[in-house]
Amino acid sequence: MKALIFAAGIGSRLKPFTDNHPKALAPVDGVPMLERTLVKLKTAGVTDVVVNVHHFASQIKEFLQANNNFGLHIYISDETSGLLDTGGGLLKAFRLLDHRNDEPILLHNADILTDTSTDDMLAFHNRVNADVTLLVSERASSRQLYFSSGKELCGWCNLKNGECKPQGFTPAAAMKQMAFGGIHIVQPSIRPRLEEYSASHGDAFSIIPFYLESLHDMRILGFTPSSPFVWHDIGTPEKLAAAEATLRKNHNNQS
Repeated sequence: MKALIFAAGIGSRLKPFTDNHPKALAPVDGVPMLERTLVKLKTAGVTDVVVNVHHFASQIKEFLQANNNFGLHIYISDETSGLLDTGGGLLKAFRLLDHRNDEPILLHNADILTDTSTDDMLAFHNRVNADVTLLVSERASSRQLYFSSGKELCGWCNLKNGECKPQGFTPAAAMKQMAFGGIHIVQPSIRPRLEEYSASHGDAFSIIPFYLESLHDMRILGFTPSSPFVWHDIGTPEKLAAAEATLRKNHNNQS
């Protein structure tokens, strides 16, 4: 299996660390998030990884070289000339992802710390014949995705301002409200649809609006692990501290 790690973000909420470093190298309990993510993917059987870079790109390249790419085949998708966001980042990275055999691609935000089983998620993705599978959970968030009883994505709403997508979408009582967890699996076959979307929306675009506009063209489902799992977004100093507290607690419980 191949993977793309989104490591290009500026990380403005994680200042002052990101004034001089990329967010992907933020240490959590002494270990940079990028390292944690790469080791996790390697353990799951991933062999080839694309890492997109923009903010302090040279630091990420030097970090990977200094660690011999953690024993993985790593390719850099360079966005130093312009940040492309997640959708544009995936489209650019496709040129580095060998997809001749239609093998699924795992997409993982570099600021997400979780012990979610990649194997379980991939098994679900293959079993339901999805074009896209999103890691989701019942978690407090101002932005929520809505799924049918069959776990198919139906829409999205911003609970703060009432904005909903796609246009005309209204949540139904039978729909399940879930928060996106920053990990998804996609089939390479979505590339032509991505290219069409980029042609009308520009090179830089977020992938969630793309999914919402593609509901009738692609099979997009949500996956929630059956067992409790650790999940942290380390995007702010407070959230990073919470992630460290969880790791230390788990370590102490295992000692």
